[in-house]
Amino acid sequence: MSVKDLHFRYSTDNSSMLDIPAWSLEPGEQVFLYGPSGTGKSTFLNLLAGILLPNTGEICVLGKRLNTLSGRQRDKWRAQHIGVVFQQFNLIPYLDAVSNIALAAHFAGTKKTKHRALELLNALGIDQNLHNQAASLLSIGQQQRVAIARALVNSPELLIVDEPTSALDQQNRDAFMSLLFDQAKLHQTALVFVSHDLALADAFHRVEALADLNQAQDKY
Repeated sequence: MSVKDLHFRYSTDNSSMLDIPAWSLEPGEQVFLYGPSGTGKSTFLNLLAGILLPNTGEICVLGKRLNTLSGRQRDKWRAQHIGVVFQQFNLIPYLDAVSNIALAAHFAGTKKTKHRALELLNALGIDQNLHNQAASLLSIGQQQRVAIARALVNSPELLIVDEPTSALDQQNRDAFMSLLFDQAKLHQTALVFVSHDLALADAFHRVEALADLNQAQDKY
């Protein structure tokens, strides 16, 4: 992944929120990106995932320039190559664990989705009697594991994780991090992890402050 001369601002704002001259990530590398709330961390992740497009500049992921793709092409390409673990997990509450995972595979056009979903759930320690349980009835720890499985179901080359531990106690936080690293290592997946919690930083190959990357004059 490489970022070059990235400028981004929301249409309602006259000042640049992000101005990043250069940034890159090697295959299999794990980077911890930190900064206070409101500094543009989630916006940067959305740009890396192609959910947002820069006003100017270039984002190249796995050799693909994201701004050359249509919205529909970006959605399918993201589903095939990028896994995202959201802060609030974003599971569909009325769907069971298997269906939440299979839905992500469906968007990527992946076959044999149920077998892959069951394989991941078993690897992540979800009991078989919970596989068909609605997501809303699962514990926070169980939802964490389903969210990781959903992000990994398409064997992505890049995993993006947006502050998923902010509402967790230390025990659940440590368990989540252990599972995340185990699965990233198993699948040789590059990892971009965003958080304001520097206590998590020691486990990462690289630790960077967004403020050091962002040259915008009016930082949030």
